[in-house]
Amino acid sequence: MIKLSNLQARRFLLLKHGLTGTRRFTGKRGAYDYARQTGCIQYDPIDVCGKNSELVFQSRVKGFKKEMLDELLYKDRVLVDYPDKNLSIIPAEDWPYFERYRAAAREHGEKYPEMRELTAGLKEYIKENGAVCSDDYKIEGNFFWHSAIHWSAGNKLSRSVMEQMYSTGELIIHHKKGPRKYYDLAEKHLPAGLLNAPDPLPGDYEHKKWRVLRRIGAVGLLWNNNSDAWLNIWELTSEKRVGAFNALLDEQKLTPVRVSGIRDPLYIRSEDAPLMDAAINGGPLKKRCEFIAPLDCFMWDRKLIERLFGFHYAWEIYTPAANRKYGYYVLPMLYGEEFAGRIEATADKKTSTLIVKNIWYESGFKQTKAFMSALEKCVFRLARFNECGTIEYGNA
Repeated sequence: MIKLSNLQARRFLLLKHGLTGTRRFTGKRGAYDYARQTGCIQYDPIDVCGKNSELVFQSRVKGFKKEMLDELLYKDRVLVDYPDKNLSIIPAEDWPYFERYRAAAREHGEKYPEMRELTAGLKEYIKENGAVCSDDYKIEGNFFWHSAIHWSAGNKLSRSVMEQMYSTGELIIHHKKGPRKYYDLAEKHLPAGLLNAPDPLPGDYEHKKWRVLRRIGAVGLLWNNNSDAWLNIWELTSEKRVGAFNALLDEQKLTPVRVSGIRDPLYIRSEDAPLMDAAINGGPLKKRCEFIAPLDCFMWDRKLIERLFGFHYAWEIYTPAANRKYGYYVLPMLYGEEFAGRIEATADKKTSTLIVKNIWYESGFKQTKAFMSALEKCVFRLARFNECGTIEYGNA
């Protein structure tokens, strides 16, 4: 059992995510390395000042540009869009571990004989015409389809067929234009050895252990409580989660941690012990200002963030405007080993202007000269990241 002060626990998390001290991830290679470390980066199509996944990399990777992620996904194909914690970006090498979900989709599709003919037709169309979106491929007629995998009935038929083939692994996302997804045959873009690899963990118990350990690695430090960090792990009941934790502890793949002021034990992956040693025994780290994406894996367990940092964050994008405390798309603002507040910024693509609508500082946070300088540089980086040559401040 490792015993930590609150500050040491925070420092470990920040070191794990590369959010404090000197940046250890650089360029496209650094983005790939971070994606492999995390395993799962949540995707969301909303683009106010960068999409969620892009903002995740921007806060950690020196010199990151949006096109680097597109290249990793759609040119190099070392990353792939895949349902994990909702729709996510995962390393392509993890493809075999999700075979059970593709098999379930294939089995479900067999309940609808009409789907076989529809998928065959779409496959031939893609062979002849290349990548396609649901607006390009029209299917006439009525066919009630309910997906038990990732999507529900009510979609137009062409989209339902594409999503079924995406669920079975026959299609992958070829590229995106804004929120629109274009699909192509997986066999054209992923190596046969990867596509046809058997599930490395055919047993349900071993699979759940793998996914629990992977999510702990994504967040860095987690407790064995109900949490958004476990979303979309099929049939992971509290009982099965406890069983997975106990087994991982017995196998010494997890190390328990006690943090001052927090009753429940926390856990790290045992392989992260060197980072924990740096958090405990290392000296002061260079303070950075970073804007954190709303669905960043660092923020997946907001109750834990509140306990460790004293920072309460609610993403208000789906909250009616009249009921919002802050704004539509507000990013947590990190400085050093604490949250300084929140920022709301919008990239106006027509005028190439980053508009900083508002900044809210946490109660008691000291706006030192060093912080204000770091904040100014962080805003400038966000503007450059969004290809904005001008910065305007509203109420900030």
